[in-house]
Amino acid sequence: MPRFPVPPRIGVFAVLLAAFNFGLCDSAVFAASAPTLEQILSYRYVNGLVSPEKGDCFAWVENVRGVRNIWFARSADTVPHQLTHFTADDGQELTQLKFSADGSQLFYVRGGDHDANWPAKGNLAPDPDGNPSEPKITIWSVATAGRSGSGQAPVKVIEGDSPALSSKGQIAYVNDGQIWTVQLPHGPDNAGKGQRLFFDRGKDDTPVWSPDGTHLAFVSRRDDHSFIGVFTLSGGPLVYLSPSTNKDEEPVWSPDGRSIAFVRQPSSGDAPENFLDLKPHPFALWTADASSGEGREVWRSPDTLAGSLPDLGEDEPLFWMADNHLVFMAELDNWPHLYEVDTKGAEARLLTPGNFMVENIAMSPDRRALVYSANTGKTADDDDRRHLFRVRTDGAAAETLTSGADLEWSPIALADDKVAYIGAGAQRPATVGVLAQAGQSQVLDTGSEKDYQTSALIVPKLVSFQSPDGLTIQGQLFRDPNATSRQPGVIFVHGGPPRQMLLGWHYMDYYSNAYAVNQYLAMHGFTVLSVNYRLGIGYGRAFQHPEHAGPAGAAEYQDVLAGARYLQKLDGVDAAHIGIWGGSYGGYLTGLALARNSDVFKAGVDFHGLSNWVLTLPKDGAVPAEWYAADDAWKKAVATAFAASPDADIATWKSPVLLIQGDDDRNVPFDQTVELAHRLEQQKTPFEELVIPNEIHGFLRWANWLRADEATVQFLSRHLLAQPAP
Repeated sequence: MPRFPVPPRIGVFAVLLAAFNFGLCDSAVFAASAPTLEQILSYRYVNGLVSPEKGDCFAWVENVRGVRNIWFARSADTVPHQLTHFTADDGQELTQLKFSADGSQLFYVRGGDHDANWPAKGNLAPDPDGNPSEPKITIWSVATAGRSGSGQAPVKVIEGDSPALSSKGQIAYVNDGQIWTVQLPHGPDNAGKGQRLFFDRGKDDTPVWSPDGTHLAFVSRRDDHSFIGVFTLSGGPLVYLSPSTNKDEEPVWSPDGRSIAFVRQPSSGDAPENFLDLKPHPFALWTADASSGEGREVWRSPDTLAGSLPDLGEDEPLFWMADNHLVFMAELDNWPHLYEVDTKGAEARLLTPGNFMVENIAMSPDRRALVYSANTGKTADDDDRRHLFRVRTDGAAAETLTSGADLEWSPIALADDKVAYIGAGAQRPATVGVLAQAGQSQVLDTGSEKDYQTSALIVPKLVSFQSPDGLTIQGQLFRDPNATSRQPGVIFVHGGPPRQMLLGWHYMDYYSNAYAVNQYLAMHGFTVLSVNYRLGIGYGRAFQHPEHAGPAGAAEYQDVLAGARYLQKLDGVDAAHIGIWGGSYGGYLTGLALARNSDVFKAGVDFHGLSNWVLTLPKDGAVPAEWYAADDAWKKAVATAFAASPDADIATWKSPVLLIQGDDDRNVPFDQTVELAHRLEQQKTPFEELVIPNEIHGFLRWANWLRADEATVQFLSRHLLAQPAP
């Protein structure tokens, strides 16, 4: 996920959308007919899968009812090994797993990477647990040798973030916008003492060591521009690679350590773009000599909308392959695909042709192939799933690695063409697996979900319907196959908005929670439709970047309303009892639905949604406030943004709503909910609120998710069901 400040390529509209960006097993056995919400929410969530460069082992994080732990396996293992042994749901994430060069140690960050847009506050971690001693962001290490971590407890290395390990064993990390280093401790009670590795005038991040461990590349951010810098351990001044007025990022070393490739984008200048107009944001690939800093452009995207750098809710990858070709992501044919170009300069060649999107790319240890996930395959409805593929840079066609009705994502390329990955199904929550060859997989079971009765879950069905302007919209329909009576309907709208809900458990923790809640609602008397509205990913660039969306006119709302109309006409659904719920951008659309169409939506739950676009428009430091008043184009833009806000139609908001938000939210300001609650109260529209002190946008404590989800189910049940669900 991109962090603020976002690159200028995406303009003001995308800055506003980016502000929205950003489990698990019970010992009780499900009752076959009526599992409790706590049981359904006791699924296992897996993420953070990584391996060392030589690809002979791998590690990942497993979250079980908010208790996070790191697991480890070698490529030949059939049973994984637990490296950490936390037992409490304290809301502190384990992220940024990094192996030492030989794989004998694993480093990780505790308390960091917690929110997509969390601003730098020294090394202070969020505190959703209400700890009187404010937690810090810290770097830890744990031994992996001996197949079980050698029985050694994890060792605290230092307070800091973004660790980078060199081939010589030196660690660099980020501390308050500068790059530091630390001598590794030799025992659990011997935390290291850090020292700044060098001084740079910018705010530094993204440290990347050269292959031989003698040089360190980094990004130096200077407000309206940024440089790629290089520090040399042997001494000498910092080298900046072909410095300019542009924004440079994503440094990648060549295999021989002599050169660096990076992405260059134009600076935004003094004034923000008017979000009413869709404009191209082209980018270029550069290479530069790491010693002299002299660089040149290798490839430039066309100055078209399709030539803009993809915005998929995650960092755009750049790879330097063994044949001195660069592989990168672009949407030149309307789809996010992999392209390669010679570092000497040439036309880019498409590696992954087809009407699908590519995600989660990883390079093989020999730098001659890439493995990736994509929403395509031979099974019907695969555009709402993920499967794994491998493509080599020798010109051969991509190879299919997985297929079927399950989903696979986050592949890691191991030695001997093996691939580790995370996979799930419609009923089976996430697990880690290893592919020895295409179609032959070994699942690594940590034993944390032995009592989770997956057969109780409903298999969602892909449906589609038309919006008023003729656009085809897809969604997943959750309905109990044994239901015999008419049921109230519920629309679910995801956040992001560069997201896509799937026909199974999701690869993001936020949407795994949403999938579980939709399952519970469908088991307890509701028919649920999860709507993949325009602005989402998975259906091409034009679908993700439509005209008149968001503050430019909320065109995506017609997709949400069309989903409700579809539900109203569906056999077995009570057309007079339709509800809606969603979080972040989905919370915004929930508010818009209740404000504009209380005649259709009879109740809703708004998780941390935005209520007034105008409050988010850049001013007070981006442009003077009087600039809006003096410019007719911005007057129109501000008026359009307000008209696209729930606040604009507050007078017709009659349906009851439950407002839920943590008051330490750094994605959607808490004052959005404060203002909305005040307006609803003034006009006596019924509302309830659940405010969670110290919690952030994507709740960090499982207990807080359970509390919020229980409130959601109870609220929708009371207002839509004749007999509320338990």
